[in-house]
This record gives sequence, structure tokens and C-alpha cells, in this order.
Amino acid sequence: MNTPPAPRRYPRKPPWLRVRLPAGEAPAWVNKLLRESRLHTVCEEAHCPNLGECWSNRTATFLIMGDVCTRNCRFCNVHTGRPAPLDPTEPEHVAEATAAMNLHHVVITSVDRDDLPDGGAAHFAAVITRVREATPTCTIETLIPDFRGAPAPLETLLDAGPDILNHNIEMVRRLYPQVRPQGKYEWALAVLEHTKRYRPTMLTKSGMMIGLGETGEEILETLHDLRAVGVDILTVGQYLQPSRDHWPVEQYYTPEQFETLKQAALELGFRWVECAPLVRSSYNAEAQARALLGR
Repeated sequence: MNTPPAPRRYPRKPPWLRVRLPAGEAPAWVNKLLRESRLHTVCEEAHCPNLGECWSNRTATFLIMGDVCTRNCRFCNVHTGRPAPLDPTEPEHVAEATAAMNLHHVVITSVDRDDLPDGGAAHFAAVITRVREATPTCTIETLIPDFRGAPAPLETLLDAGPDILNHNIEMVRRLYPQVRPQGKYEWALAVLEHTKRYRPTMLTKSGMMIGLGETGEEILETLHDLRAVGVDILTVGQYLQPSRDHWPVEQYYTPEQFETLKQAALELGFRWVECAPLVRSSYNAEAQARALLGR
């Protein structure tokens, strides 16, 4: 298998990374609903470049357990600090918003809550359960924290019955101590491996960013590690620096280089691969669910 070609360096953001700002009735309608329900989305918190496209299609990734994270990853735009107590009404609000948006597939994610004994797993499970009760035909994807690699919180969440379990590896192993010092590469793999062991038929998904200073060999090593723990769906996108205070972009990859990487990933056996500069974890999530779940 060929190693992806070396990235080219650009003095400024290349043209294929320019996106149109959201406009029109649909984004405003979604925004109004979210504010009235006191809900957050990772689309906004992470400054996702696909926000306009997704909101125009009346889809969103709900961010639960608040908008303040207990970790301070150097690539992430979500606020860090001391989170507020969990909102016991949040499961109902997420279920109501899912029904109001008439979603066929919903993605639910969260901040890291290392301040909670179970990392928020029981609250996550309550949200899944309430969404399932309110919209039985809607498939549910959960993009979850690592729970420090502990199996018990993960099993609490899995017992609630999501259709797809997503946990992002985020980056290559070597960069973790510098860019994600409160996380561990091994914890991320443990979450994905234990999910397949505990729920063998459940679809698992993971994603990574490139452009933080990794090598082509390290990218392929990460893909091999993900396949070794049975990951079905892979997303790979270009890292974009949220602000000058965040980890700098070391390189930009061209669309052609992403296509080469996609073909390498498919050869490794991933069942679905989204690999392009603006791809993020939830991009085309509904299409993936429809194709792989068959409903």
C-alpha cells in the first residue's frame, strides 16, 4: 500500500477550504428552535465549516451536558473550565427538538465531564432513551467521550441502545501528549474495542484530523489501529486552527491527497469512508446510517 504523498505547504488557507456562511430560512429556523430549547450544538461550538449545509437541511449534532469541557485540548474551540450541574430536563428538550426537526437520524455528542463519577454516561443514556421513545423510527448516533477508557460507563451508555457508536481517535499517537494531554490514544482505542466486544453487531465509527504535523506513515498506522479494533466507518478531514491560541496548522492537504488516503482506507476494509478537506465527524452521517443499517 502506498504512503500518502507529502503535504504541500501554503502561506495561507487554500481556496478549497473556503466555505459559504449559512443563510436563508432554514438556519434561522434551526437556530430559533435550539435557543428556545436551551440546547447547544457542536456545529456552533466547534465552528464547523459545514454548518450552513447541514442547517439548511435541518440537521444538527446536539451537544449535551453543557458547553464547558473539563479538558483543554489544543485543537478544540469548545470552552474549558468548571461545567454547570447537569440539566435534568435536557433529555426531554433533545427529544422534543429531534421530533420538531423531523430527523431520521440524530447525532448526540457531549463535552468531556471528568468532574462526574461516570463521566456523564447515565445522563447520555437518558437522552438516548428519551429520543428513542419520542421518535422510534429515528436512528441514533452517539459521538462520545473516552470515559478514561473505563468499561462500566461505556456499558451504561451502550445498554441504552444507540445504533452507531462514534468515538474520534482525533490524531496520530505521537501528537497526543502535546495536543491532547488530558486524553490518551490507548483510551480511544479501548472505547472502540470494548464496544465491539460488548455489542459485536453495533456499528462503530471514528475520525481524525490531519495537518497537525503528522507523517504519512503515522496516518496509516492510525488507520491500521482503528481497523484492528473493528471500526466500520472512518472520517478524515483537514485540521483548521480555531484561533491564534490553538495548535497551529502545520500543513494543508490537497483534495487529491485526501482521495489517495480514502482509497488506502477502503483497501484496509473500512465499510464507509468520508475523506476530504472539509469532512467532520457528522458529515453525511444520515447517508452512512441508511446504507449500513438498512433502514
